[in-house]
Amino acid sequence: MEPELTVDVQNVTRRFGDITALSELDLAIPKGAITCLLGPNGAGKTTAIRMITGALGPDVGTSRVFGMDPAGPDGEEVRRRCGVVSAKPSLYDRLNGWDNLRYAAELYGIGRGDAADKRIREAAAVFAIETSLDHKVGGYSTGMKTRLALARSILHDPDLLLLDEPTSGLDPESALAVLELIRGMTSDGQTVLMCTHLLLEAEGLADEIVVMQAGTSLKAGRPKDLTKDYWPTQQVKISSTLPEGLDALAGHEQVIAYEREGDSAIVDMDSHDSIPALVAALSARNVPISGVIPLSPSLEDLYFAIRREHGSVEGELAPPGGSSGRPVRIDMASAPSSAAA
Repeated sequence: MEPELTVDVQNVTRRFGDITALSELDLAIPKGAITCLLGPNGAGKTTAIRMITGALGPDVGTSRVFGMDPAGPDGEEVRRRCGVVSAKPSLYDRLNGWDNLRYAAELYGIGRGDAADKRIREAAAVFAIETSLDHKVGGYSTGMKTRLALARSILHDPDLLLLDEPTSGLDPESALAVLELIRGMTSDGQTVLMCTHLLLEAEGLADEIVVMQAGTSLKAGRPKDLTKDYWPTQQVKISSTLPEGLDALAGHEQVIAYEREGDSAIVDMDSHDSIPALVAALSARNVPISGVIPLSPSLEDLYFAIRREHGSVEGELAPPGGSSGRPVRIDMASAPSSAAA
């Protein structure tokens, strides 16, 4: 059964003069999931979010959010059900945190009084900023302003949360709190669409990914499903102090491919479930084993495999598990420049 879609963008093109910001873009964002838009600067991620909120209308194609046209007569209803945090959120520096959130609460229809103040306290507490609400926002650090903007975005309990680099400027503890909140929101049936340049951050969060380039979608889907397209078999790296003994695995019935280099061998199989059988086969031959490491492609591996397939980056397909484990930024200097932010 096809999942219910919160956002359904089909064949959308949007131009700014001679610059094409979005080109035949398709986005299918399932309800209750976290979808991450990935791509270099200029890929069109922020323009796509502006299209979803109705801030921009398509030149060609259709955009539907909650089944409604965000750029049409139902745009106000769409925006009422959305929470948005931009990469550079606009706040009133001369007002304190309370007044910024009270103003937003009135715009969202929450009103004034004790009930509104209670909701403000709850939202501020989520991002550990409740003790700073009495201070003017102009004196806030970048991280504090980001936390205030995030608190503002959830005041009205939105059905769709749109986040553009939500952890930018946050310390590690605050960033972790933000990511945990995002994951918690989807358990209540809410939908999250997030732009991020941190692949490691998206890897631990994304139910779905969309890899964008030059205003269009290169690939979209669940990371595990997409990974199978590029690495149909699973691999394990086995090391030994007697590496010649590893060659016995080349003829094993559960081995699809085998390659040895130095004191280690890379073995391809249908499933990592075959690893115990391989280890047992080596033990039966008295081959000492110094290491067994299942190799699973990371989101970084998948991202560059997709871009490499479409000619966006050069080089051959990397083996799985080749990532460094560090947060990797994908706003490469080689990315094409355009008005599509």
